[in-house]
Amino acid sequence: MRRVYRGAVIVSLAIAIAAVIHFRPSGGVPEKTPSNPELAAVAGAARNAMALPKLVDLGADKCIPCKAMAPILEELKKEKAGKLEVLFIDVWKNPDAASPYNINLIPTQVFFAADGKELFRHEGFFSKEDILAKWKELGVDLTVANAEGAP
Repeated sequence: MRRVYRGAVIVSLAIAIAAVIHFRPSGGVPEKTPSNPELAAVAGAARNAMALPKLVDLGADKCIPCKAMAPILEELKKEKAGKLEVLFIDVWKNPDAASPYNINLIPTQVFFAADGKELFRHEGFFSKEDILAKWKELGVDLTVANAEGAP
Protein backbone atom coordinates (compact mmCIF):
# COMPACT_ATOMS: atom_id res chain seq x y z
CA MET A 1 0.00 0.00 0.00
CA ARG A 2 2.87 2.35 0.82
CA ARG A 3 4.38 1.76 -2.64
CA VAL A 4 1.11 2.72 -4.33
CA TYR A 5 0.80 5.87 -2.24
CA ARG A 6 4.45 6.78 -2.82
CA GLY A 7 3.99 6.19 -6.55
CA ALA A 8 0.91 8.45 -6.62
CA VAL A 9 2.83 11.19 -4.82
CA ILE A 10 5.74 10.92 -7.26
CA VAL A 11 3.40 11.05 -10.27
CA SER A 12 1.60 14.09 -8.77
CA LEU A 13 4.88 15.90 -8.21
CA ALA A 14 6.04 15.11 -11.75
CA ILE A 15 2.79 16.49 -13.15
CA ALA A 16 3.06 19.62 -11.01
CA ILE A 17 6.67 20.20 -12.11
CA ALA A 18 5.69 19.74 -15.75
CA ALA A 19 2.88 22.26 -15.29
CA VAL A 20 5.27 24.76 -13.69
CA ILE A 21 7.68 24.44 -16.58
CA HIS A 22 4.94 24.65 -19.19
CA PHE A 23 3.15 27.66 -17.70
CA ARG A 24 6.17 29.64 -16.48
CA PRO A 25 6.25 33.12 -18.03
CA SER A 26 8.94 33.50 -20.67
CA GLY A 27 10.33 36.62 -19.06
CA GLY A 28 9.54 40.13 -17.95
CA VAL A 29 7.19 41.15 -15.17
CA PRO A 30 4.33 38.70 -14.74
CA GLU A 31 0.84 39.98 -15.35
CA LYS A 32 -1.77 39.42 -12.69
CA THR A 33 -4.81 40.05 -14.89
CA PRO A 34 -5.79 38.63 -18.27
CA SER A 35 -4.80 40.68 -21.30
CA ASN A 36 -6.51 39.01 -24.26
CA PRO A 37 -10.14 39.95 -25.03
CA GLU A 38 -11.65 36.53 -24.21
CA LEU A 39 -9.99 36.36 -20.81
CA ALA A 40 -10.46 40.02 -20.07
CA ALA A 41 -14.17 39.28 -20.28
CA VAL A 42 -13.75 36.53 -17.67
CA ALA A 43 -11.85 38.74 -15.22
CA GLY A 44 -13.68 41.90 -16.17
CA ALA A 45 -17.21 40.52 -16.05
CA ALA A 46 -17.27 41.64 -12.45
CA ARG A 47 -17.20 45.25 -13.61
CA ASN A 48 -20.89 45.35 -14.50
CA ALA A 49 -23.61 46.62 -12.16
CA MET A 50 -24.52 43.16 -10.84
CA ALA A 51 -20.88 42.23 -10.24
CA LEU A 52 -19.92 39.51 -7.80
CA PRO A 53 -16.60 38.61 -6.28
CA LYS A 54 -15.02 35.76 -8.24
CA LEU A 55 -12.93 32.74 -7.42
CA VAL A 56 -11.00 31.39 -10.42
CA ASP A 57 -9.45 27.96 -9.95
CA LEU A 58 -6.81 26.99 -12.49
CA GLY A 59 -6.13 23.28 -12.56
CA ALA A 60 -6.68 20.10 -14.55
CA ASP A 61 -9.14 17.26 -14.31
CA LYS A 62 -6.30 14.71 -14.17
CA CYS A 63 -4.28 16.44 -11.40
CA ILE A 64 -4.73 14.78 -7.98
CA PRO A 65 -4.90 17.98 -5.85
CA CYS A 66 -7.13 19.53 -8.53
CA LYS A 67 -9.50 16.55 -8.30
CA ALA A 68 -9.69 17.16 -4.55
CA MET A 69 -10.64 20.79 -5.24
CA ALA A 70 -13.49 19.92 -7.64
CA PRO A 71 -16.16 19.03 -5.03
CA ILE A 72 -15.20 22.09 -2.97
CA LEU A 73 -15.67 24.35 -5.99
CA GLU A 74 -19.05 22.73 -6.76
CA GLU A 75 -20.20 23.21 -3.15
CA LEU A 76 -19.14 26.85 -3.19
CA LYS A 77 -20.85 27.38 -6.54
CA LYS A 78 -24.16 26.05 -5.14
CA GLU A 79 -23.97 27.39 -1.58
CA LYS A 80 -22.79 30.88 -2.52
CA ALA A 81 -24.89 31.36 -5.66
CA GLY A 82 -25.78 35.02 -5.98
CA LYS A 83 -22.88 36.01 -3.70
CA LEU A 84 -19.83 34.50 -5.42
CA GLU A 85 -18.96 33.43 -8.94
CA VAL A 86 -16.81 30.30 -9.11
CA LEU A 87 -14.94 29.48 -12.31
CA PHE A 88 -12.70 26.50 -13.12
CA ILE A 89 -10.20 26.63 -16.00
CA ASP A 90 -8.58 23.35 -17.10
CA VAL A 91 -5.09 24.54 -17.99
CA TRP A 92 -4.20 21.35 -19.87
CA LYS A 93 -7.31 21.41 -22.06
CA ASN A 94 -7.28 25.20 -22.51
CA PRO A 95 -3.75 26.57 -21.99
CA ASP A 96 -4.60 29.83 -23.76
CA ALA A 97 -7.22 30.61 -21.13
CA ALA A 98 -4.68 30.03 -18.36
CA SER A 99 -1.65 31.85 -19.78
CA PRO A 100 -2.70 35.40 -18.81
CA TYR A 101 -2.89 34.34 -15.18
CA ASN A 102 0.83 33.46 -15.15
CA ILE A 103 0.42 30.55 -12.81
CA ASN A 104 3.41 28.62 -11.48
CA LEU A 105 1.67 25.38 -10.54
CA ILE A 106 -1.74 23.81 -10.31
CA PRO A 107 -4.12 24.15 -8.71
CA THR A 108 -3.98 27.91 -8.27
CA GLN A 109 -6.92 29.87 -6.90
CA VAL A 110 -7.23 33.56 -7.77
CA PHE A 111 -9.59 35.74 -5.73
CA PHE A 112 -11.10 38.76 -7.54
CA ALA A 113 -13.09 41.62 -6.03
CA ALA A 114 -16.43 42.50 -7.58
CA ASP A 115 -14.67 45.25 -9.56
CA GLY A 116 -12.30 42.70 -11.16
CA LYS A 117 -9.22 43.59 -9.10
CA GLU A 118 -7.11 40.63 -8.01
CA LEU A 119 -7.11 40.42 -4.22
CA PHE A 120 -5.18 37.24 -3.50
CA ARG A 121 -3.86 34.04 -5.03
CA HIS A 122 -3.06 30.67 -3.54
CA GLU A 123 -1.10 27.77 -5.03
CA GLY A 124 -1.97 24.17 -4.18
CA PHE A 125 -4.94 22.56 -2.50
CA PHE A 126 -7.10 25.03 -0.56
CA SER A 127 -9.82 23.71 1.75
CA LYS A 128 -13.35 25.11 1.71
CA GLU A 129 -12.90 26.44 5.24
CA ASP A 130 -9.66 28.19 4.27
CA ILE A 131 -11.26 29.68 1.15
CA LEU A 132 -14.17 31.07 3.17
CA ALA A 133 -11.80 32.37 5.85
CA LYS A 134 -9.71 34.11 3.19
CA TRP A 135 -12.79 35.82 1.73
CA LYS A 136 -13.72 36.98 5.23
CA GLU A 137 -10.15 38.21 5.84
CA LEU A 138 -10.38 40.12 2.54
CA GLY A 139 -13.55 41.83 3.80
CA VAL A 140 -15.96 40.05 1.44
CA ASP A 141 -19.27 39.00 3.03
CA LEU A 142 -20.45 35.74 1.48
CA THR A 143 -23.18 34.98 4.00
CA VAL A 144 -26.40 33.96 2.29
CA ALA A 145 -29.67 34.57 4.10
CA ASN A 146 -32.05 31.61 4.30
CA ALA A 147 -35.82 31.80 3.80
CA GLU A 148 -36.32 33.17 7.33
CA GLY A 149 -33.74 35.90 6.71
CA ALA A 150 -31.03 34.43 8.95
CA PRO A 151 -27.54 33.89 7.50
